[in-house]
Amino acid sequence: MTTPALLRVEDLVVGTRDADGREVRLVDGVGFTVHEGEVLCLVGESGSGKSLTMSAVLGLLPPGVEVLGGRVEYRGRDLLAMPTRELRALRGNELAMVFQDPMTALNPVKRVGAQVGRAVKLHGGRMSGDDVERRVVELLESVGVPEPADRARAYPHQWSGGMRQRAVIAMAIAHDPSLLVADEPTTALDVTIQAQIMHLLADARSRTGAAMVLITHDLGLVAQTADQICIMYAGRIVEQGTVWDVFDRPRHPYTAGLLGSLLSADRTGGRAYAIPGSPPPPAARPAGCPFAPRCELVAKSEACVAERPALRVVGTAHESTCHHAEAVGAFVEAVAS
Repeated sequence: MTTPALLRVEDLVVGTRDADGREVRLVDGVGFTVHEGEVLCLVGESGSGKSLTMSAVLGLLPPGVEVLGGRVEYRGRDLLAMPTRELRALRGNELAMVFQDPMTALNPVKRVGAQVGRAVKLHGGRMSGDDVERRVVELLESVGVPEPADRARAYPHQWSGGMRQRAVIAMAIAHDPSLLVADEPTTALDVTIQAQIMHLLADARSRTGAAMVLITHDLGLVAQTADQICIMYAGRIVEQGTVWDVFDRPRHPYTAGLLGSLLSADRTGGRAYAIPGSPPPPAARPAGCPFAPRCELVAKSEACVAERPALRVVGTAHESTCHHAEAVGAFVEAVAS
């Protein structure tokens, strides 16, 4: 990329303590870069560390979970070392997040317009009540809410799931952020509404020039949206690169399994591939490759069980942690058949 780095995450470690006080790493050594105007997608099964990674970046970790190491730079400023007051000034202004479940992101006992108005006032300086109200209507209208002045007086439970997500997006873009984090923004929405929500996000980005980190399980959505992709498994990035390189030439068996799990009309029998087993819990991850217990290539090398693979270059701007990255192509063909 020739555009400047907007967000740079280096060797990020996030963890907690078990009942015996031992350290348990939930995110282990994650690193990536987001450039100005770029879309980066974090992909992986539930529990892979996608949302936790971005919560750490934004300083939104839950109680009992903390950053144990690494560096997070936003335009050259270390977010992890930043005083809380300064970080709060950035969040909602230059950094914004669209949460997965808008019903939990919205206060059920406050009118939607009042909540959007609060987001406007927090970083809007001195604004009169009339100015805030006009901005709320303008934002709701920009995200496709019909009759925004009237709908602003309703409560969240009086809005549909798709409409609530529009309200959350309106709050996130209230101050034209430079980086928008969208955590599974289309979960539990039907296909038509999903497309509308993604169109809204794309429109917001085109107007503001914002970069976006999209957290999702939907590989079809990734193909349509992303510039870069990071595949996460067991708290680590196991493969990363441009979306077309990773999709066309996956170099990790986990990535190949995810792609193979998509139903394809041209696949013999039309059956999806299922990755065997399930991800290991954080406190019981193997010493070697964390994917080894589920990997169909593991029999080819004892190193998979004994050695933890490091992220290494396997192509132009393409990296993988697989000991046998160069052999994954044959596995892909086997999966596809």
